[in-house]
Amino acid sequence: MDPIEAVDIAADSTFRIALEAQARGHELFCYTPDKLVFREGRVQALAHPVTLQPVKGAHVTKGAAQMLDLAQIDVVWLRQDPPFDMGYITTTHLLDMIHPSTLVVNDPFWVRNYPEKLLVLQFPDLTPPTMIARDLATIRAFKATHGDVILKPLYGNGGAGVFRLDPNDRNLASLHELFTGISREPLIVQKYLPAVAKGDKRIILVDGAPIGAINRVPADGETRSNMHVGGRPEKVALTARDHEICAAIGPLLRDKGQIFVGIDVIGDYLTEINLTSPTGLQELERFDGTNGAELIWQAIEGKRAT
Repeated sequence: MDPIEAVDIAADSTFRIALEAQARGHELFCYTPDKLVFREGRVQALAHPVTLQPVKGAHVTKGAAQMLDLAQIDVVWLRQDPPFDMGYITTTHLLDMIHPSTLVVNDPFWVRNYPEKLLVLQFPDLTPPTMIARDLATIRAFKATHGDVILKPLYGNGGAGVFRLDPNDRNLASLHELFTGISREPLIVQKYLPAVAKGDKRIILVDGAPIGAINRVPADGETRSNMHVGGRPEKVALTARDHEICAAIGPLLRDKGQIFVGIDVIGDYLTEINLTSPTGLQELERFDGTNGAELIWQAIEGKRAT
C-alpha cells in the first residue's frame, strides 16, 4: 500500500481491512510499492511489522524493517493506489510470480488485464453509450450524436480530469490538446447521465456477491461525485437493477480472483468496475452496520483453507 502513516483512519478501506485482520489474529507486515524487489528468482519486500489501533495520529506502530520472502507469506494485499501506470503494472507482474501459492488479493493478473474503465466494455447492455478513442474527429462525431458527454482520461482516478461537455460547450478541442499533450493514452467518452445529480452509487462486492452500497452525491455545482472532490456519502439500498448488474458481472469477478471490488452505478447504468484499490468499506459499515472487512477475510480464509 501507499504510506500507512498518511491514511485517514476514519475512511481508508485498507486500514479497515488491516485492522480486521489483526483482530482475527493475523500477523501484519506493511511495505510501500517502491520496496518490492525481485532478487535472483525470489520476490521480496522490505517490510515493517505493524500493530494498528483506531486512534487518530497514533494509529500505527512499526517495527524494524525486514526483507520478507513473499513466497513464504500466506496473503499479500495489492492495495497500491493508482495511477495505473507502468510502475503499477510492474507490481502486478512481480506479484504474479508468487500467486496463487501466496494468495494475492486481488489476483494481480486480472487487475492488470481488467482496468476499471475497460472491463465495463464487456457489458455493453449494462453501460451508457461509451467510446474509447484518441482521434479528435472521432470524438467530435460521438459528441455530435449524444450532445451531452463526459470526457475523462482512460487511466485516471478519484475524479481527476473529468469534464462534462454539454451541447453548448466549446472546449473539446482544447481539452483534447491538453490530454494528448500529457499522455499517449486514448480518452474515454460517455453519454452524460442526468441521474448523477441524485448520486453515483458505489456497490461493494465480495467474491462476486454484493454486500451493500453507498450513494455519493455531487457537491453543488459539481458533476463529479467522488468523495475525494467533495462528494457526500449517503445511505442507500440496492435496487432490482443493481442486483441484475451484480448478477451479470459477479461470476466473472469470482472466477478471476477479484475478492474485493467496487462498482459504480448511475441510475440504471454501470459506469466503472474498480479492482485496483476500491473504497467505501467504512462508510458502508457506518450506514448499514455491514462489516465488509469481516466478510472479505472470511472469503480469504476460506480460500486459504482449501
